[in-house]
Amino acid sequence: MNKEWSLDALYKGYDEEFKQDFDALLKQSEEMKKFTDSLASKTEEDAVVSMIAMQEEFRVRMRRLGSFISLKKSTNTTDSETISWANKIDQAFSELIETFTKMDAYLVQVTSLNEIMEKHPDLKEYTFYFDELKKKAAHKLSPEEESIIGKMNLSGASAWAMQWQYLTSTLKVDYKGEKLTLAGIRNLAYDKDPAVRKEAYEAEIAAYDKIKDGAAFALNNIKAESATIAKLKNYDSPLDMALKNSRMTRKTLDAMFEAMREYLPKFHAYLRAKAELLGYENGLPWYELFAPVGESGKTYTTEEAKTYLVEHFKGFSQELADMITRAFDEAWIDFYPHDGKVGGAFCSNLPFIGQSRILTNFDGSFSDVVTLAHELGHAFHGQQIQDHRPLNTAYTMPVAETASTFNETVIMNAAISEAEGMEKLVLIESQLQDVTQIICDIYSRFLFEDSVFEKRKDSFMFSNTLCELMTDAQKAAYGDGLDPSQMNPYMWVCKSHYYRTDLNYYNYPYAFGGLFARGLYVRYLEEGEKFLPKYKELLRATTVSSVEEVAAMAGIDITDPSFWRSSLQSYAELIDIFIGLCKECK
Repeated sequence: MNKEWSLDALYKGYDEEFKQDFDALLKQSEEMKKFTDSLASKTEEDAVVSMIAMQEEFRVRMRRLGSFISLKKSTNTTDSETISWANKIDQAFSELIETFTKMDAYLVQVTSLNEIMEKHPDLKEYTFYFDELKKKAAHKLSPEEESIIGKMNLSGASAWAMQWQYLTSTLKVDYKGEKLTLAGIRNLAYDKDPAVRKEAYEAEIAAYDKIKDGAAFALNNIKAESATIAKLKNYDSPLDMALKNSRMTRKTLDAMFEAMREYLPKFHAYLRAKAELLGYENGLPWYELFAPVGESGKTYTTEEAKTYLVEHFKGFSQELADMITRAFDEAWIDFYPHDGKVGGAFCSNLPFIGQSRILTNFDGSFSDVVTLAHELGHAFHGQQIQDHRPLNTAYTMPVAETASTFNETVIMNAAISEAEGMEKLVLIESQLQDVTQIICDIYSRFLFEDSVFEKRKDSFMFSNTLCELMTDAQKAAYGDGLDPSQMNPYMWVCKSHYYRTDLNYYNYPYAFGGLFARGLYVRYLEEGEKFLPKYKELLRATTVSSVEEVAAMAGIDITDPSFWRSSLQSYAELIDIFIGLCKECK
C-alpha cells in the first residue's frame, strides 16, 4: 500500500499543464478586472449571469492550483519551488481582491435579482449565497481598502504564519542521541512505556526553547493584524468576526460553553481516576494524558487500519465504507511523519475532482486509526457537497467537525460494544481521552486565545507571558484533574490553529462538532436506517445554511443549553463506567 498520497489527479508536477493553468488564471484575472470596469454599460441581467459564470470558472481553477501547491507544501515545507509558487498564487489572488469586492458590491445592490433568478433557474441555487453577501456587506471596506489589506497580508500575517510553519516543521528534537521531528516526538506520548512518555515530553519541552521567540513574534503579529481587520470592518471583536464568518450566533456559543463548564468536574474526575490507576497522587501529569491504559498494545499497519475501518463502517453506510476503500486504494492518504512534513492531521476536500486528500502522522496506534476515521469523515462530508455549484462548496468552522467527529463516535462505540473485560476498559479510556481533548483542552485553547487578543490590545507578549497565559488556561479548564507541576506551557507553539490567518478561534468548532455529532448519533440509535438519508442531506446543507438551520433539520435547538447537556450527560455516564472499572482493577 502507498505511504504517500498521489496528487496526479490535480497535476503531475509543476509541468506544462500546471503552468498553462496558471497562465490561464492570470489571463482570466485581467478579463475579470476589465469586466468590473465596464459594469456601468451592462444590463443587470447580463452583468449577474456573466459575473457568476466568471467567478465559477475562476474558483475551480484557483482551487485546483492552490490545493496542489498547499498539499505539496504540507509534506515538504522546505521545497523552494513550492514556496515560490505559493507566493505567486497568493500574489495572483491578492491582485483580484479589489475586483471581487466590486463584484460583491454590485450583486448586493442589484434591484432585479429575483427576476433574474426566475429567468435563469440555475441561479436559484445561489439564493443563500446572495443573502450572505448582503449580510457581509455591512463589514466590507471599499474595494481599494480590501485590496490593500490583501496585499499587505502577504508580507504580514501570511509571512509570519509561514515562518511558524517552517520553524515547527524543521525543528530537531534531541532524544536519546537521535534527532526527531516535532511530530515524531509528540507521537511518543502514546508509547506504552511510561519512561518513554516522560522523556519524550521533557525533550519536547526543551526543544521549544529553540523556537519560542520566533513563534511568539509570529503569534503576536498574526493576532494584531486580525484584531485590526476586525475593528476596521466594524466587528465587535475578533470573536464576533469568527462567529459571523461561521454563520453561528453568540447565543449558541454561550449555550454550549455554559453546559461544558457545568460538566468540567466530571472530566476532572476521569483524569484523577486515570491518574490513580497509573500510580499518581496529585492528578495526571501532562505527559500521561495519552498514556494507554490496560494491556492492549495492539498496533496496526495501514492495511489493517483499512480493513478495520471498512468493516466497522459498512454497517452504518456502505457508501462511506466504499469511499474509505477508495481513499486507501487510490492514494488519497499521506501516512507517515518525516522531515519537512507538517505535524497533526487534516483533510483537504477537492470537490472539483470528486476526491479528498488526507494527511496524518501515523505510527500504528489505535488512536491513529481513530484519527484516520476522523479525517475520512471530512472526506465523506466533502462527498456530500461535491455536486453543489462551485460557489456553494464551502462549509463553516463549527459544522466542519460534524462528520469527522460522528465518524469517531461510530467507530469507538462499535469497538466498545464488541469488547469485554480489560479490552473494554482500554477502549472506553481511549474514547474518554479523545473527548477530554474536545472539552477540557479545547476550552483551554479558547481561553488562551481570548486572553491573547485581550492583552494584544495594548502590549506585546514575549514567550514567557504566552507560557503563563497558556498555563492559566490549562488550570482553568483541567482543574484538579492535572498535576499542576506538570503542565504544558508551550502548547501555543505547536498548535497550528493559532497561526491561521484566515481563521480565528479555530477551537470551539471541535467542541461543537464533538457534542453535536454525539447528539446526532443518539438520533441514529433511535431512528436506525431512516437516519442516514437525513444525515447526508444535513451534511449537504452545511454549505448553504446557518449552523442553527442545519441543526434544526435534525430537530435540534442548539441555542438551548439543554441539548448540549444531553450530549455531555452521555459522556458523564461513560466516565462513571470507567471509574467503576478502574476500582475493579485495583
